[in-house]
Amino acid sequence: PPLGPRVVNLSLNPLPRCHNHIRLVTYDIRPFSTPAHTNTLDRASPTVAIAPSNRTTAKLSSPILLPRTVSYDASSNPPRPSGPYLAMSEQRTGRRRRSSSLLYQEPPETIEHMSDQAALPNLNADWVNAKGAWTIHLVLIACLKILFDIIPGVSQETSWTFTNITYMLGSFLMFHWVRGVPFEFNAGAYDNLNMWEQIDNGAQYTPAKKFLLSVPIVLFLLSTHYTHYDLTYFTINFLAVLGVVIPKLPYSHRTRVGFLSGDPEDR
Repeated sequence: PPLGPRVVNLSLNPLPRCHNHIRLVTYDIRPFSTPAHTNTLDRASPTVAIAPSNRTTAKLSSPILLPRTVSYDASSNPPRPSGPYLAMSEQRTGRRRRSSSLLYQEPPETIEHMSDQAALPNLNADWVNAKGAWTIHLVLIACLKILFDIIPGVSQETSWTFTNITYMLGSFLMFHWVRGVPFEFNAGAYDNLNMWEQIDNGAQYTPAKKFLLSVPIVLFLLSTHYTHYDLTYFTINFLAVLGVVIPKLPYSHRTRVGFLSGDPEDR
């Protein structure tokens, strides 16, 4: 006979039968296998083969068996794992700044946060690309100028300066100060990002960002011209435009000022 294990299945339960007035009763025995080349002494202690249980078998879809891809941060020397595969100590270091640091960089988004951000459109930042969104800035500036002009005792130089400062302050609070979104639809994926960093998924020099960057610069030039290049008005308007233009530059992307932003929150 060919070599190999012979499987004997005695788990069937036939009906009891009689042979020579002797009643034969069968018993439920688990299946076992015996090698074909073993002798009689070895067959006395057969090896029991137990069928695998669903509770002890790992599914192919189990995360234990799925391959994982680890991304590395090329900017660090030597390269270190980035994203959700950072060590716990490194994650805490990346999310918390030292109390003595004046500037700190917001850590990159993890895979979970990026998937939450891509799940639904960001209604908090997509409106800047909508029809009429650019025109509203010009309308607001014109309304502010008319409002300050009708105030008695306000000169044209002061009116232009107030218009410039008011627009710069509102732009800074709206685009750079407030973080997160007022809608709870993405599991807090944008909680650590301001509106400027949410626009166009953080891409730089898009048409919308170019327009929003050029408006304060043009308003500053108009204010400087209509204040007749007075040094006092020029200094005030120049400081106001710097406070809005600098946060819009790529160098300031995801950068926080310690005494203005406070400690970054754990996500």
